[in-house]
Amino acid sequence: MTSRYRVDYSLKEHRRDGLVEWIKGLLATPFVLYAVKSNGLTAFDDLMVNSEAKRRYAEIFHDLELLIDDNIEMTKAGQPELSRLKQLVPSVGCFFTRLPLEKAFYIEDERRTISKRRMVAPSFNDIRLILNTAQLLELSSSFHSKMDTNNRLELVTFDGDITLYDDGMNFDASSPILPELIRLLAKDMYVGIVTAAGYSEGAKYYGRLKGLIDEIQISDKLTDKQRENLLVMGGEANYLFRYSNAKKELEFYPRDKWLLKEMNWSENDITLTLDFAQEVLSDLIVKLSLPAMVIRKERAVGLVAKEGHSLFREQLEEVVLRVDKRLKQFPASKRIRWCAFNGGSDIWVDIGDKAFGVKVLQEFISANDNTSIKAGNTLHVGDQFTSLGANDYASRTAATTCWISSPSETKVLLKDLIRYIDDWATY
Repeated sequence: MTSRYRVDYSLKEHRRDGLVEWIKGLLATPFVLYAVKSNGLTAFDDLMVNSEAKRRYAEIFHDLELLIDDNIEMTKAGQPELSRLKQLVPSVGCFFTRLPLEKAFYIEDERRTISKRRMVAPSFNDIRLILNTAQLLELSSSFHSKMDTNNRLELVTFDGDITLYDDGMNFDASSPILPELIRLLAKDMYVGIVTAAGYSEGAKYYGRLKGLIDEIQISDKLTDKQRENLLVMGGEANYLFRYSNAKKELEFYPRDKWLLKEMNWSENDITLTLDFAQEVLSDLIVKLSLPAMVIRKERAVGLVAKEGHSLFREQLEEVVLRVDKRLKQFPASKRIRWCAFNGGSDIWVDIGDKAFGVKVLQEFISANDNTSIKAGNTLHVGDQFTSLGANDYASRTAATTCWISSPSETKVLLKDLIRYIDDWATY
């Protein structure tokens, strides 16, 4: 998974993140200045160079903090385009919280020895993890302030494949992430799983999440109320379930119980969009000679490999980019929200996107549990945050986010989050 992830990122311009690339450019200068001397280094020289490189890197991240603070203030004033960061990185999105990047750099530098490296410059993964850690530090800080309870983290949402479990696998009782999810629930947080897998039957999600649901049923660490803090949003934003103590299973909620006003699209436009996407996918199977077939669902259409065959990464990328471009030009699809994404072994076009999936959970919980959950109270964890062919990208407009590349990274991220919540002052 890791090598495929690196190759995808390195070779494809549309897989790159504007802010991360810009930060890489900023960090390139101190890296070059403190590279190995032509005549080598003494032990003392090495110590001094390490210290100076760390100082320069830390200064850059401190200045980035100030730029993000300025962006937040300009956004609140209704003029985000006037922020210095927006002018420097036009593709940058909205920040819902501050980011203590300097502190996060020191933490990740201890783990990844960024300032001690002489031959390998600060990478995409280094910066991604620093941004993740900064987000966790900020979200956990409100748990240690009596004055900041309104900004406390209340909802943590997750993608499924590559985030909670390996691609195509299920969440079973042996998952190393299971104890961390139970700890989140035990802290009275809501846990939402926002997945592209779309079913109207709770039994199918039970099959995918059996280990988690079984543990919620029997865990002595959870109260009955905390057990019901597990929610599942399937098909991006089409099927809502919540764990029910009374039924001892995931309870299905029809759309009229949670549909947002901005999601009240014409059924005719939805049908036309799916019909057109199906036509495009079928056409691409012929044009690209793909050993694949098209599958049509109620709110989605997909291209999957035939039994005994598989699709190359480049084929999947070609298909998702073509169908995305065609749909953006189709009149009916301009009137609704949809997402086309590369699932790793297949391609899907879903009605709605994960921004709506997260927003539905926020609104549903707020309306039913007498609370108020906003973007700054929500963290979405996922593996696909690039702007094209990735279905976690849209969630950036609805929540704070952490970008991971494997379930093992999710495990580390959750352990860090819980540690910062329990003992933030240490960091």
